[in-house]
Amino acid sequence: MNLLMRVSKAAGNTFAIWVLVFAGLAMLLPNGFSWIAPYISILLGIIMFGMGLTLSFDDFKAVVKQPKSVFVGVAAQFIIMPGLAYLLATGFNLSPEVAVGVILVGCCPGGTASNVMTFLAKGNTALSVAVTSVSTLLAPFLTPALTYLLASKWLPVSGSDMLLSIVQIVLIPIVLGLVVKIIFKTQATEVTKALPLVSVVTIVAVVAAVVSVNKEKILESGFLILGIVILHNVLGLAIGFLAARVLKMPFADQKAISIEVGMQNSGLGAALATAHFSPLAAVPSAIFSVWHNISGPILATYWAKQADKKKVEPMETIDRIG
Repeated sequence: MNLLMRVSKAAGNTFAIWVLVFAGLAMLLPNGFSWIAPYISILLGIIMFGMGLTLSFDDFKAVVKQPKSVFVGVAAQFIIMPGLAYLLATGFNLSPEVAVGVILVGCCPGGTASNVMTFLAKGNTALSVAVTSVSTLLAPFLTPALTYLLASKWLPVSGSDMLLSIVQIVLIPIVLGLVVKIIFKTQATEVTKALPLVSVVTIVAVVAAVVSVNKEKILESGFLILGIVILHNVLGLAIGFLAARVLKMPFADQKAISIEVGMQNSGLGAALATAHFSPLAAVPSAIFSVWHNISGPILATYWAKQADKKKVEPMETIDRIG
């Protein structure tokens, strides 16, 4: 089990590299990964089941202790990213499939990777976990509603069908995970040690599948989509941070809100796009999955170094006075 934990931790730390490697392999050898595409929803359900195994009532304590901060985080998640997605899709006059794909990933809840990035950034991890948990539980209702509201201009959107999909992919697996954890607490605790490895493998598989079935379209418009995704992510991180700062939240909370807003559950976006629209609509989610696992660690590292520097500077001052 110790070996598995080390492998799992190493996989989590090198997540972005594996995503890039297998996205590249999927471009070179698409037939080797296209068979995964029909199983994208199942793979995401496995991740959500794992999330259920890790959840506890303690994760929701921040909702009671910091209701304002959690409300701000969830509201920012479902206002800033969908709004930015709509503006980018309209402003760049994107094709219907790509526009819907960008909007869909914007309407998804935050991903669990945001909790890790907040911890590494020395932000308020408890707040991050609470916002992720609440936004994920609200996603079956808000994601279809927002997608219908913002994307119907480009393609027909069935909010009821999408709600059913999210219940199947997100809500049921999470509830099952919680039930299994309650019944088999000791065993579930052991299993969770391998979850980073499981998450990496499943997300990498989803990205490789989406890339493999969209090779030609990615080569045709991949740079445009990459530019849109980078703008979406960076603006989300920045506006989330500024919103928390304007509301005079503590700096640790500002970091948590920024990362929560900027990092999406892009796996869910890819699954919904593939099931309800077209493979091309899943490309923004696939690229988002690659990019936010690059930008997130960069920002987390910067904030962590800032925090370390602030700790060192007072000690240096004391030394000089002494």
